[in-house]
Amino acid sequence: MISVEGLTHYYGERRAVENIGFEIAENEIVGFLGLNGAGKSTTLKVLAGLIIPTAGNVRIDGTDLVSASAEFRSRIGYLPEDPPLYKEMTVREFLLYVGQLKGKSAAEVEARLPEVLHTCQVEHVQHRVINELSHGYRKRVGIAQAIIHSPRLVILDEPISGLDPKQIVEMRQVVKELGKHCTVLISSHILAEISETCDRILVLNGGKIVAAGRESELAQASGAEGTRLTLSVRGEAERVEAALRTVSAVQRVQSQPDGEGCLKVHVAMSSDARESVVAALVTAGVGVRRVIEDESELETIVLGLTQGAQA
Repeated sequence: MISVEGLTHYYGERRAVENIGFEIAENEIVGFLGLNGAGKSTTLKVLAGLIIPTAGNVRIDGTDLVSASAEFRSRIGYLPEDPPLYKEMTVREFLLYVGQLKGKSAAEVEARLPEVLHTCQVEHVQHRVINELSHGYRKRVGIAQAIIHSPRLVILDEPISGLDPKQIVEMRQVVKELGKHCTVLISSHILAEISETCDRILVLNGGKIVAAGRESELAQASGAEGTRLTLSVRGEAERVEAALRTVSAVQRVQSQPDGEGCLKVHVAMSSDARESVVAALVTAGVGVRRVIEDESELETIVLGLTQGAQA
């Protein structure tokens, strides 16, 4: 679907991205992560056809994006962080207008509209003026305008920023629904949503891609691999930590009071040694009440991959 080779872009003398390359398959949902200034938005703008790269090749469905026709570019849908809305229009009026701006006939847009309203969960507000909608609904309308013309590639730059927890969950469902019909690229600072939504992740730092793959693969690349446990135990902190350090796989131990004479203990291990950990605690006379294996935290992984001056 997408093939990028040697992509480089400068704003004057400032380098935004340098010699990056990646491939994205059809109907993948791919997240772009990185610190501020890493080059995420610039890369997405190039893929959306909004800016011409200083150097490199970008192909979508085998067609060079720089020399592509306006008709070909209409196969791409783009939502910037601030949705481009005509706020004096109703949702329905706006989508009908935008669909025709993107080359579809009025009849084609009218036929497409029910599916778009359903996908973006805005059927019940379609006759309301956009200026009266909440921030979350404006974001949904922004996605609707990005897909009204049935694009094969949809690019969403910070689609979840500013949303409350309920809206974030609802937006997650919208993005997953999009992935059934087209390729989706997402940039977000809400890393948990990237983890929940995306098939793969590209991590940028200083204008370069420093890692790519699934979250488990990124954990290995960042040095965050291994097993991490959270335990609820009853015993003295000194005894607990001394017992855990007898297990060779244990790398780090942190404990804190958890009420009623209990401790919450976080354990990082180089390998899965849960049985040895529990055995060491029981042997030391520590009461083990609960053991939970932690999932990888994407924040920790990304920071591990972007360590340096910016981090």
